[in-house]
Amino acid sequence: MRTASEQLDALRGQVREVAPAVTGDEDLGPFKLLPGVWTNEPDLAGRGWNMIALPFGPPQGATFRPAYRLLLHQYNEKLTFSLVDKAVPNRGIAPAAGGVTPHADQLLVALDYEQGINQLVGEDFPASGLQGDPGGAIHHEPGLFLNMSDPLNEDVVDIARLATVPHGDSVLGLGTASISDGPPTIPPINALPLGVNQDIEQNPYLAPYKHFHENLFRGLFDPLDSTALLKAANEGVDIVRTTKLEFDSTVATGGISNIPFIVRQANASEMKSTFWIQEVRREDGSTGLRLQYVQVVQLDFFDRFDGGPGRIKWPHVSINTLAKVEDAPVPSPAGYSVMPS
Repeated sequence: MRTASEQLDALRGQVREVAPAVTGDEDLGPFKLLPGVWTNEPDLAGRGWNMIALPFGPPQGATFRPAYRLLLHQYNEKLTFSLVDKAVPNRGIAPAAGGVTPHADQLLVALDYEQGINQLVGEDFPASGLQGDPGGAIHHEPGLFLNMSDPLNEDVVDIARLATVPHGDSVLGLGTASISDGPPTIPPINALPLGVNQDIEQNPYLAPYKHFHENLFRGLFDPLDSTALLKAANEGVDIVRTTKLEFDSTVATGGISNIPFIVRQANASEMKSTFWIQEVRREDGSTGLRLQYVQVVQLDFFDRFDGGPGRIKWPHVSINTLAKVEDAPVPSPAGYSVMPS
């Protein structure tokens, strides 16, 4: 069996081409099951959950409030993987040997995606009146997943995610892919702010987290166990195989760039996300596809209480369980062409 890098090297000599992505295309490597449309509706409605802390000045004369609010959403999502850009070359050379410096071009396969999220319900504490309207858009993100060769055996990462967000953020997360039989192992995550005493019983500053811990959002979402609903969604589901994709902006050359206002007010400093593509056996013996993810973006604002460097890191957590509802390729834009690279 060829390695992922060898699979991409097989594209050498192929003319670069942008075309509709097709499920099962081996050139996509670990992304080969993604082309098409993934949604919450109709069968998994309301499985998207979002938690974010935001700077917030309470009204003058109000009783004690922290200078932030904790906002939670329940949402539906549509995630579309549409175009594939094959044999994308990054030009390079290998170390000279015998007076000859050979080519060592990296080849990539890029898969376009577009994410759209509409809220069902929003609630915050302290209450601000700014939680948004049911059905309103709360997120839009175009981006690329990259399957990368490693011609010089230098890298520990072989996949990447490029994301752009209209708030004014550009993200590069790097990582690895793996495939295993059976369901995924979904770890717990710490969703409390970093740089403060995390004892919600003793630290009044964490009153918003304590509020939603004692009064679960929608009777389901607990900020102290924010991946529990992903695990619950897998109960009774016959998951035959799982492809795990991990992206991390803090490894290698990854990172996030933000517009000046965001950097000053609530800087998005780190992103870590894990996707689990699941091949599911249905009751009639056929196979279906599901996609789960957890994403944590650290937002930095306010001075730390523990004397550490930088500002408090507030985890912005998003989780969802989606089903693939459409496998047909999405037509590429008319007249699209790629210049030689």
